[in-house]
Amino acid sequence: MLYDLLLQPLLDFAFMRRALVACLALSVSAGPIGVFLVLRRMSLMGDAMSHAILPGAAIGFLLAGLSLWAMSLGGLAAALLVALLAGGMSRLTPLKEDAALAGFYLISLALGVLLVSLKGSNVDLLHILFGTLLAVSDDALLLIAGTASLTVVVLAAIYRTLIAECFDPAFLRAVGGRGGLAHVLFLALVVVNMVAAMQALGTLMAVGLMMLPAAAARLWTISIGRMIAVAVLVAASSSVIGLLVSYHADLPSGPSVILAAGGVYLVSILAGANGGLLRRLLPQRHLEH
Repeated sequence: MLYDLLLQPLLDFAFMRRALVACLALSVSAGPIGVFLVLRRMSLMGDAMSHAILPGAAIGFLLAGLSLWAMSLGGLAAALLVALLAGGMSRLTPLKEDAALAGFYLISLALGVLLVSLKGSNVDLLHILFGTLLAVSDDALLLIAGTASLTVVVLAAIYRTLIAECFDPAFLRAVGGRGGLAHVLFLALVVVNMVAAMQALGTLMAVGLMMLPAAAARLWTISIGRMIAVAVLVAASSSVIGLLVSYHADLPSGPSVILAAGGVYLVSILAGANGGLLRRLLPQRHLEH
């Protein structure tokens, strides 16, 4: 019974195994990225970047159809362009960076949908927006795995600098730390992970495995190392649960995975050890002298 419920779908069907491998690779890379976005109060940037990818992916689609590399390169170029434009506008105008990002990502979303509609069908539009997790290709798996490997290596190299920049950027500048370089590399990792996640989850939900597990982890611990471990664990377990639910209930796989992560996030809001509602509402024991 348990075999049929939990293991049989993942062991007997190649498309389920491929989807699981893709999600687990994304969990390893997107989880830590999401933690640093949360700590740097840049959570909405992940959502903005996922939308900013769309017009570039749409141009790649118009030029080469559903080509992995054309859509990925187009999405990468579009996201980097939006990030640069938003940063420039925040420095040249009174707009803050979050407001500039919001404006550009809304324009990007509308432009991308319009471009896909010029040539593609509703099926093509849904493929780009929501992904096809159960139809991940060999090239997409290689891209996702390569992105995960690159992310782990780069994050390990700039880990201490990122932590210092999160909590005391003034000190980092005073001691001559390369905070600017670390910031640029981190933003590049955000964009690259969004492009990779787009191949499995689509542009609209690519941010899901990045931000929901990270936000949930923030409610359980204050240690950055533990936060990263919890985020990866939440993302991986949500992937398994979401895929199994989608198989047994005949539901779309991508939304099921993201909803599973969302369920963990809601439980964390309620019962999290670091600021959960129950800990705030229930009377706490105090040490007796």
